[in-house]
Amino acid sequence: MKDNYNRNISYLRISVTDRCNLRCTYCMPAEGIDLIKHSQLLTFEEIVDFTRTAVSMGINKVRLTGGEPLVRHGIVDLVKMLWNIEGIKDLSLTTNAVLLKEYALPLKEAGLQRLNISLDTLDKERFAKIARRDKLDDVLAGIDEAIKVGFKQIKLNCVIEKNKNEHDAVAVANYAKEKGLQARYIRTMNLEKGEFWIVDGGDGGNCSICNRIRLSSCGKVLPCLFSDLGYSIREYGNKEAILQTLEHKPKKGSISKNNEFYTVGG
Repeated sequence: MKDNYNRNISYLRISVTDRCNLRCTYCMPAEGIDLIKHSQLLTFEEIVDFTRTAVSMGINKVRLTGGEPLVRHGIVDLVKMLWNIEGIKDLSLTTNAVLLKEYALPLKEAGLQRLNISLDTLDKERFAKIARRDKLDDVLAGIDEAIKVGFKQIKLNCVIEKNKNEHDAVAVANYAKEKGLQARYIRTMNLEKGEFWIVDGGDGGNCSICNRIRLSSCGKVLPCLFSDLGYSIREYGNKEAILQTLEHKPKKGSISKNNEFYTVGG
């Protein structure tokens, strides 16, 4: 399916929760957030029903995000339900890997194909400062488990201030090379100021070829991360929410004062 700028929209990112077991400085305040009520979160049935509609209209690539998707109860069941939708060619998940040692094998057996793992530093003190939790050992154990159970495509997402020559980024690059993984570098973004850059090692942030729409954890279809536009599937229905999203998808991202990374995914 095409938007008004003739971009082929084939990629759906689904935020399954706003909850997270870390408090990264660039994503969430130290005291946490006012969480979405469980009654407002999309059920798995709503997510799967929406995804079926999206796939019937041209989506073939799906990524699960959060918050942290692995804290959503039953996440393995959701992966299995999504993978059973005919027409999905690529099913992936972004995680901080704190719980990945436990979930790597069940996720792979459920049909998950790829993983993007957040890793900003290999220094324990720096990690604890950035994430406000001392969980680096858990993250590294989760990465090792994902490799062990046979995930062939694992990317490491490293948030940087300016460029990949920074000390922490170089350490992550060396670690990725040692493990046979791909490192990507994401410059710190600001939704309210409209500050974003093209991902080094990926296509994110390149508005001219953007092929994605987003489903928030409370059921809004978003045409762009850097926009306050959103169309509730509970109000519009699945198909009409997608059509409205395509109709109003901006040529380029601007600003967002209503969205947060922990509610719509990065």
